[in-house]
Amino acid sequence: MSEKLLFEGKLEGIFDTHAHIYDDKYESQGLSAQDILVNARDAGISRILIPGDSVASSQKALEYVHEFSGKFGVELYSSCGVHPHEAKDYDSNASEYIIDCLSSVGDKVRALGEIGLDYHYDLSPRDVQREVFTKQLEIARELEVPIILHEREATGDCLEIIKKFFSRGSSKISGVCHCCSCSLEATKDLLSMGFFLGFDGPITYKNNKKSFEVISYCPLDRIVVETDSPYLTPEPNRGKINEPSMVPFVVATIAGIKNISLEDTCKITASNGCTLFGID
Repeated sequence: MSEKLLFEGKLEGIFDTHAHIYDDKYESQGLSAQDILVNARDAGISRILIPGDSVASSQKALEYVHEFSGKFGVELYSSCGVHPHEAKDYDSNASEYIIDCLSSVGDKVRALGEIGLDYHYDLSPRDVQREVFTKQLEIARELEVPIILHEREATGDCLEIIKKFFSRGSSKISGVCHCCSCSLEATKDLLSMGFFLGFDGPITYKNNKKSFEVISYCPLDRIVVETDSPYLTPEPNRGKINEPSMVPFVVATIAGIKNISLEDTCKITASNGCTLFGID
């Protein structure tokens, strides 16, 4: 496999708000947690949030936080939740785990997610996805924690359910639309409900005109950057395994669209991530 191209230029203080660095794909490529974090540090990343998408992966994410946070110059945080793909396996034990995790280790577990609806793969029945999404939103509202929203080909149903829980303009409840690919109209709805928008590798793809429109419209103080590692690798490394060290290409794309400096984009999006997840 050819070497990945590194970002040219020195950046610092970046917050990758969504990276599955525990994924087995890294081991298959010979990449250890230390490799990933050292690469991230050298690329200017200072914080990473590791999301869960099942009880098992949420536990794994938290294990990584406890074992590796700060060790290689990168602070780690996690989230816990059940992804729509796994909704069919959601039960009272999962609910209890999420509540306990968010209540007892909230200094490192910063959000509930990723949760939502995915009508592209339909790995869980749609009615079950909606039911489980609703149950997890109830937990988020009760505990007043932000959510990490996964939405794929289900924008209408996602917004309909969310609007039942979150008042427009609410300052008590926040969340992020992870890997945002919504229409401009849906984006306006999310912003009006206090959501942040997370952007990753696909915004670097040449034909992604919709993301250009959405990023142009979205206020900079509501944008966070992410990789969704090991997936969604940005250009010029598309087709290779993704890792947090690739997020500078996302930062540069946003800086270009917004016509601001790379340094300001790093600083502002990192600050947004800290605001979103309640990190001092």
